[in-house]
Amino acid sequence: MDMRVSTNFISNIDELTMEQLQSMLRLEHDINTVRQLIRKYCIEANSSDLRKKGMEYLYMHGYFDDLEELINKNIQSSDPSMKQWAEVYQILLNIKHGRYAKCEAVEAVKSVETKEPELLCLLEFAMIYKEYSLCQYKELGNFISMYDQYMSEIDDFYLQESFKIRYIQLSLMYTLMRNEIIVARRLAYKLLNQVMNPYILLDTHIKLGLSYTFDSYFKAIYHMHEALKIAKEYDFPSEMNVIEKQYIPFLSAHFGKADQITTTDKTEQAHLELAKGNKEDAIEILTDVAEHTPFSKYYLGKALKDKSLLIQSYKQFVHKRNDYFFSRLPLNELRRIYF
Repeated sequence: MDMRVSTNFISNIDELTMEQLQSMLRLEHDINTVRQLIRKYCIEANSSDLRKKGMEYLYMHGYFDDLEELINKNIQSSDPSMKQWAEVYQILLNIKHGRYAKCEAVEAVKSVETKEPELLCLLEFAMIYKEYSLCQYKELGNFISMYDQYMSEIDDFYLQESFKIRYIQLSLMYTLMRNEIIVARRLAYKLLNQVMNPYILLDTHIKLGLSYTFDSYFKAIYHMHEALKIAKEYDFPSEMNVIEKQYIPFLSAHFGKADQITTTDKTEQAHLELAKGNKEDAIEILTDVAEHTPFSKYYLGKALKDKSLLIQSYKQFVHKRNDYFFSRLPLNELRRIYF
């Protein structure tokens, strides 16, 4: 990969906006080279525009180590706006990596006093991501209904487009959890057809794969393998880990395709044993699980044919998460056993 750019082609990077930089680089380089060059320029740039929007670029492309470096650089700036942008992206990054305990994320968001519309919108995203990280999907709907209001004062083309992708991602997750499968898949394919960002494509394939949980093993596992292929090709280790250790074992066990599938995730180990007919082994594994999720309660309820546990699982999905999609797991089992 040739990372060199002729000085005649771009005489001064700092005179360009992010969208201008992208457009000019695409004239001479393939998309992967462009991605790596922008990744490099985001950190090296001196211009306020590139250093601010560079944080958005790095966040959305999953370059979180680079983002941390740029945040540390920007937070040392004498420009109050630059420092505040860095603080907001630090909040987003902390939420992404689960660094906050209990109400710390909310307190961090509320501590930022700004009138910049871009930051106000990012802070709203931060609050939604905090809820999403806790598997609480109710607030997604409230944000989606207010999206146009948040975006109305943002006139920067690059940020408009990037925030639009964030919005579609959240809408995809919201409609999936609301069990609006057709709408969710339409949004997923919209992203797959319009976006070239591997990190977004990876996430979209995961969501699309999950959307086939109650329909087709082959379509579900196809999208998970597509996501895994991207994770390996572009070196996203945490996403690779969750696909291999959770999503693929979950779908394999759910569809009774558990042979030769292994995982270190205890809950999904139990699910695989249950799919193989080893109920006692599944029960033994789940007994040692420290904190039960709606999924583990569903697996245990299924293994024990325990109506109470299945109802608890269903209620947790619906009342705690507002998740009407995966609530179908215990509901279908209740119907199978008792109706």
